[in-house]
Amino acid sequence: MPAVPDRAPAGTVTVRYFAAARAAAGTAQEAVPAASLAGLLGAVVDRHGEGLALVLKRCSYLVDGLAVHAPDTALPAGATVDVLPPFAGG
Repeated sequence: MPAVPDRAPAGTVTVRYFAAARAAAGTAQEAVPAASLAGLLGAVVDRHGEGLALVLKRCSYLVDGLAVHAPDTALPAGATVDVLPPFAGG
């Protein structure tokens, strides 16, 4: 996905939290205005605090089912972002 300049208007995306991220956010899902992954992460930390920030450092992210790694990844309005902490199991 292309990079988004900081001045790009933000659309609303749906954020779905799983496992430890859900516990830290205190919700399973919410709508957040954001134009990029970095903007989204900053917005949810502002909403939910440093406890979530610590969890987010270990998380992986899917945007509409596709793994993303770059903070400047563009988030189209209406996208779904899944926040996935590391899972244990076998």
